[in-house]
Amino acid sequence: MDVVTGLLDGPRARDAFLLRSHLRAPWGMRIEDEAPLTIVPVLRGSAWVGPVGSADDGGTTVEAGDVVLLRGPEHYVVADSSATAPTVVVGPSDVCRAIDGGPSPMTVFGVRSWGNDLDGETVIITGTYPLDGAVGRRLLHVLPHRVVLRRGDVDPTLVDLLAREVVQDLPGQEAVLDRLLDLLLITCLRAWLDHPHGPGWYRADADPAVGVALRLIHHDPARPWSVASLAREVGLSRAAFARRFTDLVGEPPMTYLTGWRLDLAADMLLADDGATLASVARAVGYASPFALSAAFKRVRGVSPAEHRRRTA
Repeated sequence: MDVVTGLLDGPRARDAFLLRSHLRAPWGMRIEDEAPLTIVPVLRGSAWVGPVGSADDGGTTVEAGDVVLLRGPEHYVVADSSATAPTVVVGPSDVCRAIDGGPSPMTVFGVRSWGNDLDGETVIITGTYPLDGAVGRRLLHVLPHRVVLRRGDVDPTLVDLLAREVVQDLPGQEAVLDRLLDLLLITCLRAWLDHPHGPGWYRADADPAVGVALRLIHHDPARPWSVASLAREVGLSRAAFARRFTDLVGEPPMTYLTGWRLDLAADMLLADDGATLASVARAVGYASPFALSAAFKRVRGVSPAEHRRRTA
């Protein structure tokens, strides 16, 4: 497993919220669902996306063909322009209400489709990941609050396919939409990672020594790795390898290894209710359940059992 596959394999849609919105100006929505990650492709027209309560602080205008990634839990506004005040608020569980307490200006047009005018000049899709896994959280932590990918950065065929499928109501449709959303997300993330501001571990994956070490860690996290053993695998001295890894990745090799193991353990504990602490410890390279529990508590601030209870 290469480092990019390992870290992009985190956010995985399950019963994701998807909605196609048909909008005519003026319109504005304040989003307070606090979802970990949301994707907004613009199919037609334009929109303004920015923080709540500020038209001037970091907002962005997006056009047809652009895709926006929004990292939660911060609230944000989507409107026809920065000057338009939101008239509806979307809260947790995707509950929508009018801000002034009156009737909502939005109408349901059909399957996963709503808006204030079916023939409006702007059409957008909203795809929301309600939960994030721990491995995905490593990726979410390096994303800024808002990523804008312009027309040409993302394959328009994927966006068009999602736009067609989102309003379908066929057998297995939820699974189809989840997979399409995942594919669009991975495509968007790869496009963003290719930019110069991408995180160090992504650039490090191309390094002939550090990239190999990252793949070894990801492929076999249970192996008793050390700085010396990783250095031998990539043909460098211990000191040279440690320095090069830290410079490129942004953290020392053993810190990265510990974080990766614990993120994998956190995901395993949630993915399988029958997984025991002992089986998870063996899978991620800890000699005993006690050793895993101690490391988990030290790094993440909660015990594995508490992590399981809180997420549930």
